[in-house]
Amino acid sequence: MANKTLLGVLVLTGLAIVPVQAQSERTTPYWASITAGKALMRTGPGRNYPATWLYLRPDLPIRVVETYPNWRKVQDPEGATGWMLQRLLADTRTGLVTGKEPRAMHEEPNEASPVRYLAEPGVVGRISRCGAGWCRFDVAGRQGHIRIEHLWGIEPGATVD
Repeated sequence: MANKTLLGVLVLTGLAIVPVQAQSERTTPYWASITAGKALMRTGPGRNYPATWLYLRPDLPIRVVETYPNWRKVQDPEGATGWMLQRLLADTRTGLVTGKEPRAMHEEPNEASPVRYLAEPGVVGRISRCGAGWCRFDVAGRQGHIRIEHLWGIEPGATVD
């Protein structure tokens, strides 16, 4: 009986520690992306608040501007703000191509490098290795380097490994 009680105390203690670690807050604002195929933005931090948007685009970059236990106040690329459940978001760095014309994705991070692809405005891809005004950008396996100022989802002058 003593072993079962000790095991119960250890399990309860372990469960009590995990939520504290999981709730470690990041400094806002920060970038994230939507992980779910369907994600609701709400007017407040709770399921009882009305939904204002339904996002059907996984990997869409969003900016987290405020936190509240399991909720994040976010801003989308169009400037709409509202609340999303934390579990619908990931730290995966993504970007959305901005502007009104296709943007060049170069082989190397410089303008003299050959253009591999043209990314249409609104295309979403994964961001990696950013620095000196360029990011490596992966759109469904098609990779190249794109100027940071042509992406929504990263601050100008930012570096990403």
